[in-house]
Amino acid sequence: MKSWAIRVIVLLALLASYWGVYQHGRSVEKAAAAEASAKRDSGDRLAEVIGERAARQEEQRRATAHEEARAHAQEERTIANAGAAGADAAGQRLRVEAGKLAATVSCPSTNTAAVARGQAATRAAMVLSDLLARADDRAGELAKAYDQARIAGQLCERSYNALIN
Repeated sequence: MKSWAIRVIVLLALLASYWGVYQHGRSVEKAAAAEASAKRDSGDRLAEVIGERAARQEEQRRATAHEEARAHAQEERTIANAGAAGADAAGQRLRVEAGKLAATVSCPSTNTAAVARGQAATRAAMVLSDLLARADDRAGELAKAYDQARIAGQLCERSYNALIN
């Protein structure tokens, strides 16, 4: 064999060994990159799971707070309705008493002036009794509307506070 052939073989062996070292370095680098990618992906999945869990807990907290606010509003409505029923009963008693008073204002007499005064007083008492009844009805309506609006506003406020806290 000639020396140039040996040199070519040695050169080819040297190039083959460099090529092998290069390929080994690439495979080591690929393995390290794959490991780093797997760690990153694992961390991302863990963060995602933790984030979802926190979001679920927050959603449950908000739903519970909203349900508590709704239940509290229902209790207040029940109390307000009971109070309104009591006020209606008291107003009805007042109207009955006003009607009785209007009926008793008239007084039988032989004096025509007294009879005229009695009739005028009876009409005035009847007008006042009717006015009292209408005013009481309207006050009851307004009180019910106010109670409902107040309760709805408080429910809205509690629900909002539950969302932002």
